[in-house]
Amino acid sequence: MAPEAAIDLNSDLGESFGSWTMGDDAAMFPLISSANIACGYHAGDGATMLASCRRAVQHGVAVGAHVAYRDLAGFGRRAMDIDPAELAADVLYQLAALDGIARVAGARVAYVKPHGALYNRIVHDRVQAAAVLEAVRGFDATLPILGLPGSAVLELALQAGQPVRREAFVDRGYRPDGTLVPRGEAGAVLSDLDLIADRAVEFARSGTVDSLCVHGDTPGAVGMAALVRERLTAAGIAIRSFG
Repeated sequence: MAPEAAIDLNSDLGESFGSWTMGDDAAMFPLISSANIACGYHAGDGATMLASCRRAVQHGVAVGAHVAYRDLAGFGRRAMDIDPAELAADVLYQLAALDGIARVAGARVAYVKPHGALYNRIVHDRVQAAAVLEAVRGFDATLPILGLPGSAVLELALQAGQPVRREAFVDRGYRPDGTLVPRGEAGAVLSDLDLIADRAVEFARSGTVDSLCVHGDTPGAVGMAALVRERLTAAGIAIRSFG
């Protein structure tokens, strides 16, 4: 019997802060298999992290550490030049914070996915990529790093023996070289739901990625995730965490 086709569906969640709310997490959690939970540096706070981890446990969703630059004002989307040692310490701090809270909720951090400007920076910047890897390996040498196919951080992780998982963004535009179109440029964020859902099936069938991402802060994210899930299921592709 042929193995069942399957793909992970992830989303960036837990990005509220204090009385400020980002996205509809309650509606998103039942639709996904992995949640990239903000760790307090670009968004999120203790209460939000705990509520997010409890929701993840409730819905059987894997908890991922969505580590970022220390940039609450810019939502982690501003490029920053940070000393590698400081960056490694910041990533380790975020990992430890979320994992401690996750364990109280009955879960654990199952993978790491950098956020925003840090995610894009370590596609090419091997120095910062090495700093992120140092932090993850120091915390847990078996913890997968989720990132862009062909990125420096995944290349370095593979060389070091750290598990990696590759993802595609169903709601983002790509350049010819496989990198993301920067936010603010035309075509960066997609809005045609049918196109996005069909694209998700194509990505899943390609066999080149382990996970698909629907951003929790994209307009209409809940409807998008629901349609992507529906289209994947109709295509005979199961949705389950890569962990």
